[in-house]
Amino acid sequence: MMVETFENGEALADAVASAILERLSAGLAARGHASLVATGGRSPGGVYDRLARTPLDWAHVAVTLSDERQVDADSPNSNARGLRERLFVGEAAAARFLPLTDYAEPALRQLMPFDAVMLGMGEDGHVASLIPGSPVMAQANGPALVAESPQGFGAPPVPRISLTFAALLQSRAIFLLIAGEAKRQVIEGAATGPDLPVRTVLNQDRVPLRVFWAPSFEG
Repeated sequence: MMVETFENGEALADAVASAILERLSAGLAARGHASLVATGGRSPGGVYDRLARTPLDWAHVAVTLSDERQVDADSPNSNARGLRERLFVGEAAAARFLPLTDYAEPALRQLMPFDAVMLGMGEDGHVASLIPGSPVMAQANGPALVAESPQGFGAPPVPRISLTFAALLQSRAIFLLIAGEAKRQVIEGAATGPDLPVRTVLNQDRVPLRVFWAPSFEG
């Protein structure tokens, strides 16, 4: 696995946005529609800013989330709020959003395989809301596409809903965004270190994976 290294967050965001647009454009050209799994946290903000102002047939792009905190829609902890404020503005306002908390697996399957999946990662090796020690990990590797995690896990420690590995790996490309030395060390030690959730994404050979790293997500 090669970690693609960038000087700063601006360069990383440029590269990720370009990669996602390439996958969405290919989906639109081949099938007339495309799907994107977005992510929350600090990692994707600059990417969303770039996507939002890029001309694309956004009306035929469906967007969902890798995970969501089960909080009020206006809470600063809501991943959907982050999309509303950074992605669904400008050109990308025409995209169709499917909140992860609002639909069942049959609707989710209609988007699969996803054209692009964005993921961040915590220093504990979690991806989406597949958090070490959480009861959700008992379902993470099963056939279900969505799993719920109770309050008390992750930061903030609120109830969560997450795509499982069965869902995340039904995609045409995965883009993993990380920043800082601590997270790079987690990635570089994942193959031989503790059995962290991110290892499942790194060690699979089913979906093309690109890992993007910068010292920070700031410019």
